[in-house]
Amino acid sequence: QVQLVESGGGLVQAGSSLRLSCAASGRAFHRVAMAWFRQTAGKEREFVASMRWSGGNTYYSDSVKDRFTISRDKAQNTVYLRMSDLKPEDTAVYYCAAQAVGSSNYNYWGQGTQVTVSS
Repeated sequence: QVQLVESGGGLVQAGSSLRLSCAASGRAFHRVAMAWFRQTAGKEREFVASMRWSGGNTYYSDSVKDRFTISRDKAQNTVYLRMSDLKPEDTAVYYCAAQAVGSSNYNYWGQGTQVTVSS
């Protein structure tokens, strides 16, 4: 069983910064990529950022590009999302996801962490 556990969410004011963490535990698995998604009530889950676990390429949605940074610590089996200049529209539940080798989708998901940005 693979578990992804997010942390670091909270209530902040617009313009603030937060760093989300996603720690993987349980059964070891080879992953191709890790990603962050977010979802607000009544809307579909949307892609935020992703990166190849081996390092290198990172990808961002247009709405967060230049404000958010995805990174990972392989030794800690953890992926991060550094969020800067937060806006009220960034308010959402943020989910971490992992794509296993051989899969075309994200196989594993965390339970989510709430980020609320007040104006």
